[in-house]
Amino acid sequence: MPDIPSERVYKVGEKITLYLEDCLSGIRKYLKQEEVDVVVTSPPYNIGIRYNSHYDNMPREQYLEWLEKVSVEIKRVLKNDGSFFLNIGGKPSDPWIPFDVAQKLRKHFVLQNVIHWVKSIAIEKSSVGKYPGISGDVAVGHYKPIRGKRFLHDNHEYIFHFTKTGRVELDRLAIGVPYQDKSNIGRWKSAKQDKRCRGNTWFIPYETIWDREKQRPHPSTFPVALPEMCIKLHGVERTKLVLDPFMGIGTTAIACLKLDVNAVGFEIDEEYMKKAIERLQSFKNF
Repeated sequence: MPDIPSERVYKVGEKITLYLEDCLSGIRKYLKQEEVDVVVTSPPYNIGIRYNSHYDNMPREQYLEWLEKVSVEIKRVLKNDGSFFLNIGGKPSDPWIPFDVAQKLRKHFVLQNVIHWVKSIAIEKSSVGKYPGISGDVAVGHYKPIRGKRFLHDNHEYIFHFTKTGRVELDRLAIGVPYQDKSNIGRWKSAKQDKRCRGNTWFIPYETIWDREKQRPHPSTFPVALPEMCIKLHGVERTKLVLDPFMGIGTTAIACLKLDVNAVGFEIDEEYMKKAIERLQSFKNF
């Protein structure tokens, strides 16, 4: 793995800047007021996941107060027409976590959209009628099986889209989907092309790991498609800087490389930082 520079700052080309530093102190130190266009991040969920450098089992109120402090800094550096996409989930025995977090941030942001990240879905042919693209029962995606008889498999998480005003215009067709009924094209004034708003349910499966000996380098990360879709939805052309306060292994930064936008990320764990640098260098040199 690559070495971390002694100054704890690493740049990948001219677009990506990573800091091996706590996001609270780092945002205060390095980012100016209203400098950031888009924030895409996924903080620890406080459900006891084994991270290298974070205790993921705080008392609930302490956890919420900590995230609130981070959100206050995010609000300071976010532009007035910026978007803050917060991916968060809970666990079957404690499903309130996402709602508690959203409620805590309510005093600082407007919850403009609630997006459901669907990791796995089952569709029965009998439920969809004569859709030409579905010829039989379909079950796609991945989930972690849950034992016992009390809880259902947990196949989705939330992406809360926070803004300062609730009036931020989005590029909805940038992540649009084709019409099933092509006769809609031209029938409505808004239907000028074969693409419609995707809506607030996003099916984004994880990449399959076939090798049982291969371990995930980070216990809780999202697919690159998730931050990529968030940035596209906000509008790539008007996105000059993206922030990920909980960078992990650099997934948001990879999405920014794909979209050719600037990104800054913070991470407290040196091993995750090394992996992020490795992934970014591999992508950049691909």
